[in-house]
Amino acid sequence: MNRGAFHQNLLKILRQDRGNVESSLVLIPLIFLFLIAVELIVATNLRNSDFSLAQSDASSRAISGVLNSSDQVIELNSPDSFTHMKLLISHRKHSLPQLVPGLVALLGGNAVVEVNGAAVMENLN
Repeated sequence: MNRGAFHQNLLKILRQDRGNVESSLVLIPLIFLFLIAVELIVATNLRNSDFSLAQSDASSRAISGVLNSSDQVIELNSPDSFTHMKLLISHRKHSLPQLVPGLVALLGGNAVVEVNGAAVMENLN
């Protein structure tokens, strides 16, 4: 096989794979966009579930009076001298999974969800 025939065969093969290059130029950004969308959906759902858990923890601890070290109690001033109200703030922190590596660092964010739950503490007299 001479050199000219080899180049012609190589050009035929490359021309046959022309659609593969074009499809990869479309598929790679499309997959990247899909992963970003899925990461946003996962982050939103995890934040909502963490908020629900933080609120539930705050409510149950406000009723029972058993506090964690991370809880914060705020005393509320009331015009009535017989009413003494306290507000319990519970904190919850959760790290997010990263489906697109380096995306959070690129955007300058933090891959952590921090939520607070609040409840009025019961008087245990």
